[in-house]
Amino acid sequence: MAPYLRYVALGDSFTEGVGDPDPTRPNGLRGWADRVAEQLARQDPRFRYANLAIRGRKLPAILAEQIEPALALAPDLVTIYAGGNDMLRPKVDLDARVAAYDEALGRLAGTGARLLVWTAFDAGDSGVFGSLRGRFALYNELVREAADNHGATIVDFWRFHEYRDWRYWDTDRLHMGPAGHQRMAQRVLDLLGVPHTIADPVLPELPVRSRREQARDNLEWARTSAVPWVHRRLTGRSSGDTVTPKRPTLAPIE
Repeated sequence: MAPYLRYVALGDSFTEGVGDPDPTRPNGLRGWADRVAEQLARQDPRFRYANLAIRGRKLPAILAEQIEPALALAPDLVTIYAGGNDMLRPKVDLDARVAAYDEALGRLAGTGARLLVWTAFDAGDSGVFGSLRGRFALYNELVREAADNHGATIVDFWRFHEYRDWRYWDTDRLHMGPAGHQRMAQRVLDLLGVPHTIADPVLPELPVRSRREQARDNLEWARTSAVPWVHRRLTGRSSGDTVTPKRPTLAPIE
C-alpha cells in the first residue's frame, strides 16, 4: 500500500519547477515536485497530486492564495517552501513573515497530513546573493522553530552542500536547473522513506573559462536575468502575474 495518496505542493517558482523546462507539462515545467509525485504514483494507482505553486509569489500571497485551496483538498502529504522572494527585497520583517507562516503551518499540520518545510539555501558562495547570507540564516532559524512547533519535517536545503556546485543551477543563477530538481526529488523521497528509481544527476564537465569569457558570461547574465528582474521590482510586477497553478486540483500524474 502506498504511504501517501493525496499530495499537495505549495510555494513559488522553486516548487512550480522553474529551471526544469518540459513543454509537454502544464506551465511548461517539470520540477522536483512532479518528480516526487511520479515516484509516489508508482506505489498505488489511486495516487493523486496537485501543485498550487506560482513563480514570483511572496510569502503573504502564498498563504492568502494557497492555504485554503490546499486544506479543501484534504491532503495526506503537503510540501511548502515560502519566503525566498521576500528575502530578496531590500527590506523585510522576517519575524512578522514567519509568524504568519507558523500559523499557516499549524493549519496544514492540523489536517493530519505529513508536512515538509524547507530552509533556504546557503548562498555564501554566491557572488550575487552572498551578501544576504545572514538574512537567510535568520529565516532558517525562525522556520526551524515554526516547523518544530507543528511536528513538520525540515528539508534542510542549507546543509545540502552539493548545491555549492553551480552545475545544479539554472543559467539565471537563481533557480535550480534540471540536475538540481532531480537531486531535490531524491532528497525529498529519501526523507519520506519512499523507495525510488531516480538516478543521480549526470553533471557536465566544468568548462575552463578565461577572465574575458567569465566577464562575457556575467554581462550576458546581467542582460538576460538581472536587468529584467530589477525592472519587474521597480514597476511592481511579478513573473507570476499571468501564471495560474499548473495542477490546481488533485489528479493522476502521467
